[in-house]
Amino acid sequence: MIIGGESTGKSTLSEQLAAYYQTVWVPEYARTYLDNLGREYEKEDLLEIAKGQLKSEFELESLANQFLFCDTDLLVIKVWSEHRYHFCDVFILEQIKNQKYDAYIITSPDMPWVYDKLREHPSEEMRIYFFEKYIQLVREQNVPFVVVRAMKESGSIQLLVF
Repeated sequence: MIIGGESTGKSTLSEQLAAYYQTVWVPEYARTYLDNLGREYEKEDLLEIAKGQLKSEFELESLANQFLFCDTDLLVIKVWSEHRYHFCDVFILEQIKNQKYDAYIITSPDMPWVYDKLREHPSEEMRIYFFEKYIQLVREQNVPFVVVRAMKESGSIQLLVF
């Protein structure tokens, strides 16, 4: 499972890892949903996004070759919902209790933020807030995780294992 804040390379990393391991990856369903929404999203939309993300994971799992790389999970939707609406749907919370991933990759906010019409939080303060929140929640899941940091000078990445 690959999670992190906006513009931290989750999609690119998911796609590259899937290519390297010759398997499939699950794109972030929110992008597809929001691109086709035609209006500002509301808190009820986050439930539909969560259901779509789970459905995508379920559908692609059978096609995976040993590994399934997922760009985003319900922890991210939970954080987003609580941050924006001070609320998270019970369905999402229940699914989080039941989800079991082998490991997490958390992308660090040290990459430059790139504008995208779906992104909302370019400030360094907010990017760090979300990053720290994801680390806290993954620790609570008691699942192994690594943090991926960008190496600006070389263009490569660095893994920090926790």
